[in-house]
Amino acid sequence: MNTELELDLQKRTQKANATIKNYVIANMAVSLVPFPLIDLVVITGIQLKLLHSLAKLWDVPFKNDIGKSILASLVGSGVPTGAAMTMASAAKTIPMGGTAAGVISLSLLSGAATYAVGKVFAQHFASGGTFLDFDPDSVREHFDNLLAEGKQVVADLKKDSASKESSKEAPAAAK
Repeated sequence: MNTELELDLQKRTQKANATIKNYVIANMAVSLVPFPLIDLVVITGIQLKLLHSLAKLWDVPFKNDIGKSILASLVGSGVPTGAAMTMASAAKTIPMGGTAAGVISLSLLSGAATYAVGKVFAQHFASGGTFLDFDPDSVREHFDNLLAEGKQVVADLKKDSASKESSKEAPAAAK
C-alpha cells in the first residue's frame, strides 16, 4: 500500500512539474504582447489557471476568488517582484529600446514568478494542503528562493529554444 501511495505521489509530482513548465512557457510568450498592463492581466490569468490545474491534479477544491486573493498576496506582496513586473510592462510604452527591454524583462520575471507559484503550490498540495490553509507569509522566503531558481529555469528554457532554432536553420542553410 505504501509503495502505491509513493508511486501516485511520484506520478502527480511529475505531472505537476510538466504542467508548471508549460505555464512558465505560456507566460514567457505573453510578455510579447505589446500592450502595457494588459500583459499583466493575462499573466495573472495564466497563473490563476495554473493554480486551477494543480488543484485539480491534487483533488483540491478550487474557487476563482480565493485563487485570485492568494495570488495577489503571494506575488503582489513581493514588492520587488510585483513592482518589477509592472515597471517591465510599463517600459513597453517607451519607443524602440523600451519595448525590447520591457519584453525581455517581463519574460524573465513572469516566467520565474509562474515557476515559483507553481512549485510552492505543488509542494503545498502534495503535503495535503488546501487553499484554505495556505499561509503566504509562511512561504515567503521559500517563494523568493524559488523565484531566483525560476530565473535560471527561464534562462535555460530560452537557451534551449535558441539552440533548437539554430539547429533548424543550419540544415536549411546547408542546402
